[in-house]
Amino acid sequence: MKHEILKMRGLRAIPLAVALSLAGGTALAAEAINPDADAILRAMSKFMAGTKAFSVNADISNEIITQESQKLQFNSSATAVLERPSRLHVARQGGFVDAEVSYDGKNLTLYGKKVNAYVQQALTGGIDDAINALEIGIGINLPGSDLLTSDPYARLSSGIISSGYYGTEIVGGIESHHLAFRTAKVDWQLWVKAGDEPLPMKYVITTKFLAGAPQYSVQFSNWNLKPAVNASRFTFVAPKGAEKLERLAVDETGEITIQKGSK
Repeated sequence: MKHEILKMRGLRAIPLAVALSLAGGTALAAEAINPDADAILRAMSKFMAGTKAFSVNADISNEIITQESQKLQFNSSATAVLERPSRLHVARQGGFVDAEVSYDGKNLTLYGKKVNAYVQQALTGGIDDAINALEIGIGINLPGSDLLTSDPYARLSSGIISSGYYGTEIVGGIESHHLAFRTAKVDWQLWVKAGDEPLPMKYVITTKFLAGAPQYSVQFSNWNLKPAVNASRFTFVAPKGAEKLERLAVDETGEITIQKGSK
C-alpha cells in the first residue's frame, strides 16, 4: 500500500487503533480486530466498489516536519469524477500545485496548469491500473486513492494489527462512524457516513515513527452518485502552447512540480 511511499510526504496509508480516554482519564487498550470497525470498513468498501460513477470534492491537509523540527501544514482542494471501469478525472489546486489527472482508458495524462505542460503515457486498463501507474510509475499520489479502487477493503486492510470503533460523530454536518486502525508503521482513521450510503467522509493518516508524527488528511464533501458528465471530460486535449514533458518531480510537501525544459 501507499503508506510505504509516505515517509516525509505524509500521503496515503493504512491503519490505527487509537487508545483514547473516554472516562476517568484511563486510556483504552486497542482491540486486535474490532468487529464493528471491520464490518463498517467492509460495508464502505463494498458500497464504493459497487458505485459505477460518482463525483466528490475534497479538502486536503498535508503536514511536513522541517529540519528545525517545526511542523507545517499545507492545504489544497480537489475535485474527482469517476466512471467505472476506466474513466477518471481529478483536479487539484493549492499553493504549490494546480494540476489535473485525466484517464479515458487509453491515455493517462498529468497536466500542470501553472506551467502549461503535461506528461502522458498510453495505458489500457481500468482505474486501478491508472492509480498504480501514477503512484508507482510516476511517483504521484492521488488524494484518498485507496478509496477509489475496485477493491478498497483489500488495500485498506493490508497489514492491520488492531482496530477500534468509537461511535458516531459529525463530519461536515453528517453523522459518521469513527473507525481507527493500526499497522506496524502507520496509523489511520476513517469516518464513514451512517445509514444506507456508507460513504467515506474523512480519512486521516499518521506517520507515527517520524519525529513529530506528521499527518495527511482528506475530508470529502458534495458526494454525487449520479453525476451527469460528458465523456470528453476524461480525454485530455492539450491547450494551446502546452509543452509535453518526459518527466516531473515531487517536492518535499508531496506536491507536483512540473519543470519546463525537461524533455
